[in-house]
Amino acid sequence: MYWYEIRDPQDAELDRLAERYRLHPLHIEDCRHRHQAAKLEEGDAYLFVVLKPLEMDKSGDLVSSDVDVFIGNDWVITVVEDGPEAVRKTMEKLRDQRNELRPDQFLYRLMDAIVDAYVPILDHYNDDIDEIEDMVLEHPEPSTLERIFDLKRHLMLFRRICTNMRDVSNHLQRISGGLLSADLGPFWRDIYDHLARNLDTVETQRDLLTNAMDIYLSSVANRTNQVMKVLTILSTVALPAVIISGIYGMNVKGIPWLDSAHGFEIVMGLMAGSTIVLLLLFRILHWI
Repeated sequence: MYWYEIRDPQDAELDRLAERYRLHPLHIEDCRHRHQAAKLEEGDAYLFVVLKPLEMDKSGDLVSSDVDVFIGNDWVITVVEDGPEAVRKTMEKLRDQRNELRPDQFLYRLMDAIVDAYVPILDHYNDDIDEIEDMVLEHPEPSTLERIFDLKRHLMLFRRICTNMRDVSNHLQRISGGLLSADLGPFWRDIYDHLARNLDTVETQRDLLTNAMDIYLSSVANRTNQVMKVLTILSTVALPAVIISGIYGMNVKGIPWLDSAHGFEIVMGLMAGSTIVLLLLFRILHWI
């Protein structure tokens, strides 16, 4: 098997290989314009596959890259820039095994490694969701809501890429004979099953995040209700005292105990008594 590694999509070597193996110009254009969707296209005597490895950067953002692969009867062309660590390690292993592999086996091992690298990302998201669920119950803060939205955005990207990769594996299963040997059929189905399970996990995580957001909104609403309840009780308890002080503050004659030597004590007693009566009433009604 002849393996041509292209590190720079703009390298003129890619043009020479395209002319030698009659690669379609649109496929070369896809190689040079990165951020393509995962896909598989059949050319004249070759297959063109775009694979999408994923990794998380230091800030926790999900980053995708392109791995473009051409396979023929006895040759392979890969167009790979600085890919994730899983891809680099796989490429190193494949270099050692290049004389033992067929082109279709090369494609399988590369695609299998890329799909296997999806699982740690989903495990990381599971841990994040568990932490978010605890936070929305104990300390619902705006930063928690922002984190939920960021994670949902990452899951949308993951779901889109995983769906396209599943379509590629499904297409590989339908190609029989020719460049793909029949003995690899079960292996393509295995990759398809892994991607299907990943998509199920993503859907479950999206549902959990939606539930966490609902719990967050409910927690914030409950906290607001508690604050309003306390303020309402305080206002109601203070209302009799405000009324009594307002009455005795009027400059009119005939108000009881207005000229009494103990008028202040009597008025304060009325305020305290009305407050105690209201508190007892709230207690009986189980409002406090």
